[in-house]
Amino acid sequence: MARFEKVDTTYNFPEMEEHILEFWETEDVFTKSLQRPSPKGNFVFYEGPPTANALPHPGHVLTRVIKDVFPRFKTMRGYYVARKAGWDTHGLPVEIEVEKELGFHDKTDIEKFGIREFNKRCLDSVQRYEKEWRRISNRIGFWLSYEDAYFTFTNDYIETVWWLLRQMWDQQLIYQGQKIVPYCYRCGTPLSSHEVAQNYQDTKDPSLYIKFRVTDDLTSFAGELAPGKTYFLVWTTTPWTLLSNVALAVNPQAEYVVVFHDGEHLILARDLLAATGLDEEPVVTSICGCDLANINYEPLYAYLPIDRRGHFVVTGDFVTLEDGTGIVHIAPAFGEEDYRVGVENDLPFVCAVDERGNIRPEVTPWAGRNVKDADDSIMDELKERGLLFRITAYVHSYPFCWRCEAPLLYYAFPSWFIRTTAVRERLLENNDKINWVPEHIRTGRFGQWLEGVVDWALSRNRYWGTPLPIWECDGCGHQHCIGSFSELQKLCGLEVDDLYDQNKFNPHRPFVDELTWKCEECGGAMRRVPHVIDCWFDSGAMPFAQHHYPFEHKEEIDNGAQFPADFISEAVDQTRGWFYTLHAIATIVKDGPAFKNCLVLGHIQDEKGHKMSKSLGNVADPWNVINRQGADAFRWYFLSATAPWVGTRYTETAVVNSLQKFLIPLWNIYSFFVIYANIDDFDPRQPAQAWAERSRLDRWILIKYQQLVASVIDNLDNYRVTEAAKSIESFLDLLSNWYVRRSRRCFWQGQKDDAKWDAYHTLYEILVGVSKLIAPFTPFLSEELYQKLVRRFDSEAPLSVHLCDFPEHDSSVCEPELVEGMDAALRVVKLGHAARNLSKIKVRQPLAEITLVTNHPSLPGTIEPYHDIIRQELNIKNISWAEREEDYVSYHIKPNFALLGPKLGRLTDEVQRALAHANPSAIMAQLAETGNVALKVGAQEFTLAQEELDIRLTEIEGTAAQRDGNLLLVLNLEITPELREEGLAREFINRVQNLRKTLDLEYEQRIHVAFAVGEPVRSAVLKHASTIAAETLATKLDENPVLADEQPNVFATNIEGLQVLIKLDPVKAE
Repeated sequence: MARFEKVDTTYNFPEMEEHILEFWETEDVFTKSLQRPSPKGNFVFYEGPPTANALPHPGHVLTRVIKDVFPRFKTMRGYYVARKAGWDTHGLPVEIEVEKELGFHDKTDIEKFGIREFNKRCLDSVQRYEKEWRRISNRIGFWLSYEDAYFTFTNDYIETVWWLLRQMWDQQLIYQGQKIVPYCYRCGTPLSSHEVAQNYQDTKDPSLYIKFRVTDDLTSFAGELAPGKTYFLVWTTTPWTLLSNVALAVNPQAEYVVVFHDGEHLILARDLLAATGLDEEPVVTSICGCDLANINYEPLYAYLPIDRRGHFVVTGDFVTLEDGTGIVHIAPAFGEEDYRVGVENDLPFVCAVDERGNIRPEVTPWAGRNVKDADDSIMDELKERGLLFRITAYVHSYPFCWRCEAPLLYYAFPSWFIRTTAVRERLLENNDKINWVPEHIRTGRFGQWLEGVVDWALSRNRYWGTPLPIWECDGCGHQHCIGSFSELQKLCGLEVDDLYDQNKFNPHRPFVDELTWKCEECGGAMRRVPHVIDCWFDSGAMPFAQHHYPFEHKEEIDNGAQFPADFISEAVDQTRGWFYTLHAIATIVKDGPAFKNCLVLGHIQDEKGHKMSKSLGNVADPWNVINRQGADAFRWYFLSATAPWVGTRYTETAVVNSLQKFLIPLWNIYSFFVIYANIDDFDPRQPAQAWAERSRLDRWILIKYQQLVASVIDNLDNYRVTEAAKSIESFLDLLSNWYVRRSRRCFWQGQKDDAKWDAYHTLYEILVGVSKLIAPFTPFLSEELYQKLVRRFDSEAPLSVHLCDFPEHDSSVCEPELVEGMDAALRVVKLGHAARNLSKIKVRQPLAEITLVTNHPSLPGTIEPYHDIIRQELNIKNISWAEREEDYVSYHIKPNFALLGPKLGRLTDEVQRALAHANPSAIMAQLAETGNVALKVGAQEFTLAQEELDIRLTEIEGTAAQRDGNLLLVLNLEITPELREEGLAREFINRVQNLRKTLDLEYEQRIHVAFAVGEPVRSAVLKHASTIAAETLATKLDENPVLADEQPNVFATNIEGLQVLIKLDPVKAE
């Protein structure tokens, strides 16, 4: 019986992964990983709660893969990493999904349906999607504690959120105010600034210039003007806001002019005449902006009454001369600046739009119409009245609701706010304590967001969310913020024996709305304000609420055992979402950051580079790739393709390419090892030879493995996951294309000597080590290798690779001279292969010689011990050395005009002339030594990098040359008759080996070979028959001129266009 289990060579990774999943579940491996010793203490990880309102897409898979890597790594490194799953279950995302299911159009449908039943449907929806999220999370190997998961709708979670709000209330950071807030008329609620930042889109709006007729007499400073035909020219992109206009604003320092146009006088800023097309019209007079103050004009519309003076000009420095006309239309109901101007100038407040985004009934021509739908009709009406001067299209970035995609209005709305502006400096100071990856996020996207922080619009006029725990007296207006359920119970006299059983006490609407008590100030009824809170506050509260702090686990938070997080990771949009709310809440409540390290991820894109989104219809189903290629392939692609913060283009083809680049080559090495280990009955439990007794190749690859271990640990410790993955890929390339290929003859040979056993031990040690190194990246393949290589032979070994210690770097495994020499030999071989490719001569064709040219004094001595390896790899007979490059090649060097032209301008020509007179060999030597070249042009000196030069190499006839730094390789291309014969023999060996694979012969199977072929292949085969027999395991090699391809076991192939018939018969073992 074979010691090692036979390897499936069909690459059915999905099936293998399903077996591993069963093993993990049966053996409860994840739980055991949480129970393993943790001598290094806690590593705190926060799971950013996904909103369970839709099925996960590839972007969600990416974040879950990244979030899985580091807890696995840290666990194997000796830390305890609690991985509490969490679900963001409240808010608009869930409500809108349920509204769609029920066919609702707006909030009125919900209230007709009933808040109680609607919220029940929201809870059902969350629980339905949560199962799907768990299923895909498990399938990709993302380990989380689901049995102990937190849900933002549970009583203990809500109580902590209330407690946090009470802390802010006590600091006088929560207040109610009427402000201009971003408002979604579809959802019927204001939004916070971080929600608005989630969804800006380029949109096309009308750009119109409107005429407002002046009603005052301007002759005192403007001279004789056309009676009744003098107008302020005003620019806007929101025609519907004109229905609520109450003033115009000008810049008091700017110069305005009156121009005569088509029998009318138009007033606008002088600097914007050209922009409006009026620069050719006669200017009647100029007026300082300050002199236009208080001039009255005729209102465009008078459908709504005003309670004080309006429709006159005010001044303000906010009016710019960058676009428009220099005159701004003011509607205090819409726009933060307009609202401020209205307050400062005691303007009337007119709002022609209701909370549903529809024109109010009093505005009869457009009553009941949505504001955006009314734009065209309003413009038509203005045109009919002769008040529309010009209209064009205007493309600009505008915010849309992050969930329902309706355009937002900036609407004057009473809301509750958190005074985050009061802690701006602390937010910035705590941001400086965070390690952002990439680093530019600190001062860039996140830092700039904090610099411009505004007060947090906390309240939502919705239903399914954490109720705002503020009660207000209906008599005197006294307010009270509840900080715990027990407090509420005491005040209300609530008789409940378990406040955390939602069947007995439900803190959601509408139940909590019914709880009242007598006001301590006046005896009136204290009733809860009708709002719920921003669901982003829920998610930002998770460091505390997941532990029901401070009602439970207080010490764990306060002593730093579970706060702040050592690591979090989500997509870049969370800089203005979860990252921000975590940071703001922690800063206010704990005066410190909520997390120490944050790895920011880019968005997943489709094959055209567009962000995946449901609205674009380009969201791919991750299950397709997982079921066809496997979760490890999916994971490895995301981890190795590009830096995580760079947008990743996702296609199944890209995943397959990643599979072929890493998983399949590793699987092939594993398969190769098992095949020959079973042939030779290798037992890994037998001791290996002492280090000094092993071959140079064995020692070199083991040293390279130790270097890999150091690299992976360093990169993962610093959250450089892509660099860690690429270092593994690079090592695998060395292992496969150098070590295993160089060791094949050692494995093939029949003699079981120490060299063979050493090679087995070396490859075994590396495969076991790699199985542990890749455990955080590809947990399934890692487990498969470990179970088949380790547990099969050692039942006392840890049950799972994920219960093992991560490999430690052994600095004692070090031989600098060996590594330098082997790396130099590898460098020569790469140059030789490049030269062969350039000349289109296969490696199977032997060549006579390479010449290595260098002026580096120690390089020949470094490479000399490896001449045999180089000769074998490049299939050459001889290696010679030289020092003068000019004897073999010539260089033509000129500037790279694309790079140097913009940098040096006209001096580039002088650089070209200087290069033409310089010694090319000296320039190449300088480049080899320093990577750049110093060049004097007249009185100036330039330092040119290699990429700034266009270097053309010309070889002497009959050679191919390649250069790398201080080493030039020259390949002799002459093929003598003897070399040609040997090359044909190698081609014949290749065809026989291919037939062995076609027949699926065992690797040790002996064969009889008969052949029929014409000259010159016939002579080559006969001359090299012994070599061919040894290479192909042929016990007989016979010429048979009467072979025909229709005969059994006869195969037709060709060598250089000549037909070859080969009959291959397995030899029965005696």
